[in-house]
Amino acid sequence: MADQDAQPPVGIEPPPLPVLRWVEPPEGPALVLLDQTRLPAEEAEFVCTDVPALVRAIRTLAVRGAPLLGIAGAYGVALAALRGDEVAATAQLLERARPTAVNLGYGVRRAAGAYREAVGKGADRERAAAVALAEARALHREDAEASGRMARYGRALLDELLPDGGGYRLLTHCNTGALVSGGEGTAFAVALGAHREGRLRRLWVDETRPLLQGARLTAYEASRHGMPHSLLTDNAAGSLFAAGEVDAVLIGADRIAADGAVANKVGSYPLAVLAKYHHVPFIVVAPTTTVDLDTADGASIVVEQRPGAEVTELTSPRGGAVGAGGLLVAPVGTTAYNPAFDVTPPELVTAIVTEEGAISPVTGVGLAELCARSSQVTIS
Repeated sequence: MADQDAQPPVGIEPPPLPVLRWVEPPEGPALVLLDQTRLPAEEAEFVCTDVPALVRAIRTLAVRGAPLLGIAGAYGVALAALRGDEVAATAQLLERARPTAVNLGYGVRRAAGAYREAVGKGADRERAAAVALAEARALHREDAEASGRMARYGRALLDELLPDGGGYRLLTHCNTGALVSGGEGTAFAVALGAHREGRLRRLWVDETRPLLQGARLTAYEASRHGMPHSLLTDNAAGSLFAAGEVDAVLIGADRIAADGAVANKVGSYPLAVLAKYHHVPFIVVAPTTTVDLDTADGASIVVEQRPGAEVTELTSPRGGAVGAGGLLVAPVGTTAYNPAFDVTPPELVTAIVTEEGAISPVTGVGLAELCARSSQVTIS
């Protein structure tokens, strides 16, 4: 297939994406986010000076992606503390912003726990707020480090599963790059590592309907790095498998249950079924913070339901709010089924790759043993 992707000069890496940063101007602290609803048309920032603004950013997907939501949630607690807001109440508000992504609650509870511990030891509000901010920054650093380790483990797994030495043709869904992480991402980071080694033959990018995170965000990141990539509609994946054009599927996760069931952007489960039928590895790449050992199985995962207008209308990627005057693509009054995620059972997952290594086959026992290596997951 002809490669129509624009390629930057060989060996030239783009500057890091300014996905999330903490600022302390004279008028007070703020969390500044790269507004992902406006990509790829423009790189605009969303400034959160309080927790309600951050909650809006989370719900509208201005900031998204499981690991990054955890980081944003932790900074949100620090922001509330520094403003003198009630930390416990604002922490609950943040946790409820998106129910499926377990990292959000993890980051919120970690920073809030650090704040409570400091208060319990006699720190005043200002000192306790500084402790919460330090905890958020520590989580940010840890996630960046985890991203690098996941990329290395994922590359090693690809070599093991696909030992013929040729270039990989990898299919991915939604967005799992720097836009979801403190580092270079999860599944996307594995593909990026293969590209840097000259081993990526093609990155197949699902559009990821209805909000097109693949088209708007993954293709945007792939273009920045000069990765050979092609975009496809989600319902074209079957023909791609049938043509023998996919060597492995790489996706991320928003929650992994104790039995290894994986909740990820809706459309992931059909890919797993197709991969199983066509004998193609289906690999999940996620940090151990995405593992929820308190959720027993896939049936216990609460799946977020999004507004129907996301399906019945098309909106501009220039920041137009869903449901606010979008182009109608269905008759007025049409209802829509719009789950944000679906759940893939563990028997369809070839391997789960974390910063602590990979497990295959995927079992509850194996997952618990893997998580026990990490201080970031508590086994209860």
